[in-house]
Amino acid sequence: MSEPDPRFEALLDHVKGSRGFDFTGYKRSSLVRRVEHRMSQIGIDDYADYLDYLEMHHGEFTALFNTILINVTAFFRDPEAWQMLRDEVLPTVLAAKTPTAPLRIWSAGCASGEEAYTLAMVLAELMGITEFRDRVKIYATDVDEEALSQARHGSYSPRDVRGIPKEMLERYFEPVGGRHVFRKDLRRSVIFGRNDLVQDAPISRIDLLLCRNTLMYFNAETQTRILARFHFALADTGVLFLGKAEMLLSHAALFVPIDLRRRIFRKVPRVAVSSGPMFGEAAAVGGSRSAPAALDALRAEALLADPLAQVVVAEDGVVAVVNRQAEFLFGISVRDVGRPFRDLDLSYRPLELRRYIEQAQAERRSIRVPDVAYSRGSEPMVLEVQVIPLVGSGLSVLGVSLAFHDVTDARRLQEELEQANRQLETAYEELQSTNEELETTNEELQSTVEELETTNEELQSTNEELETMNEELRSTNDELHTINDELHDRTGELDQLNEFLDSILTGLRAGVVVLNPELHVQVWNEQAQELWGLRREEALGRHFLNLDIGLPTDRLRPLIRSALADEPGQHELVVKAVNRRGRSIAVRVLGSPLGAREPGVAGVILTMEDVDGVPGSLE
Repeated sequence: MSEPDPRFEALLDHVKGSRGFDFTGYKRSSLVRRVEHRMSQIGIDDYADYLDYLEMHHGEFTALFNTILINVTAFFRDPEAWQMLRDEVLPTVLAAKTPTAPLRIWSAGCASGEEAYTLAMVLAELMGITEFRDRVKIYATDVDEEALSQARHGSYSPRDVRGIPKEMLERYFEPVGGRHVFRKDLRRSVIFGRNDLVQDAPISRIDLLLCRNTLMYFNAETQTRILARFHFALADTGVLFLGKAEMLLSHAALFVPIDLRRRIFRKVPRVAVSSGPMFGEAAAVGGSRSAPAALDALRAEALLADPLAQVVVAEDGVVAVVNRQAEFLFGISVRDVGRPFRDLDLSYRPLELRRYIEQAQAERRSIRVPDVAYSRGSEPMVLEVQVIPLVGSGLSVLGVSLAFHDVTDARRLQEELEQANRQLETAYEELQSTNEELETTNEELQSTVEELETTNEELQSTNEELETMNEELRSTNDELHTINDELHDRTGELDQLNEFLDSILTGLRAGVVVLNPELHVQVWNEQAQELWGLRREEALGRHFLNLDIGLPTDRLRPLIRSALADEPGQHELVVKAVNRRGRSIAVRVLGSPLGAREPGVAGVILTMEDVDGVPGSLE
């Protein structure tokens, strides 16, 4: 094996220190390949330079993690394995539990959630919707926060849901904006959270654990540590479901195969111990106990029978001792021995004990926490908690003892005495209160007067603002009247101009047509209407060459083109036509360019007049 590159290891240390991601347990070959792939995407070929880039661009961490954590998953991935799980494994797991017992499932390395929701659909089909909601909890974990965020939404594209049977897709997903969203009422049973399989504590009392095609990315040492955690997490009858790339052939002491081809395994329970379950120590193989062992058993039994609830936590945070009174009071048991104390409800309820444990270990002194409220069922209690550091002969801290004193009766007597004293003081306080109320009423009246004065000033200010606004509106109204008068005058002038132009066009003996550059009719006078029988409203806006009149408009195309081009010379043509009465006539057509303010020609003016004879050259 080649020596690790110190620059690459420095990069991994930086990622771990900055973001808490520990990739040191991943297989180096695949890890190096993915990091270098990301580096090539941004044009960097040196690990040290990439470390500098990460420090300067914090958003690069997300891109790097997405490259390293290959979140390849799908609904019903490896259908044969899911068929086996649905038809044989899950019915056996359910049959081993009472009808109302909860079913706890852990999907480790869940990525964007397809595996967890697949499991939810399978269980809902087996158990029914109501029983699923009441009994099932699916804990889906991953180290990739971005993937977890997507999984929590439960929203997938049509491509993502291709592996789901049509009837299940319709039953468990709702179409929203072109995507498929998993049912909200069932989504509450799927709990997503961040968990690093290498560093974080495992979830406990699991009936089915899915970790598919995740272990293969870790080296052998890390795989062993993770599998030991999985063994602890599973109940004695628990089932482990792995991916097809993971075999577990070297871990027969922890798991035995149910179906090796489909990678489904059952936990091998640990052998029960004989020296007292609360210590978790293995008994000697063969022979009888020694005298010290008998004394240890006696001490253990004495501690178990102590009427004072006690829990002992080892220096590494693991529960070492739980006596019977603690089991009765808090619902914990010797089965919790060996678990991390932080996983117990007792670690934070009825109070946060972990900080007191840390303080007692650091300062090596007992800490007393009085008046802790606690409810056992419907019975309220008051506890006094003592946190006592356990120091060995070498002055090293071995752990911490937590003692819980029930001081409910003492507190009740104290409260009764305090209540009697309060009743004696009440009469005096009521007299004093009456005097204070009168003084308060006077102050309130004075305050009301001040508020009224303030309100009056505010109303005056508002009135002044309204008057100012009224003046501004009046001025604006006058300006609008002036503008309206000007518009009216200009409208009159335009009307006069239009009447003048109409009178000119009407007085002409010839028909006049004005075309724009696109040859659409803009003006059509009465003589044109009389000549061709087409009314003005029928002609305006239409293309002149498309008019169905007795005039051969195609013959006029060269004349119109010359006028538009403003070519020199006279633009005149005599053509044969048929007037509105159906009589053949000869028409002289004159074309003149229509000038404009801008350079160029604005259109064409055509003048059409009936003439008496037709030259012989015209056809």
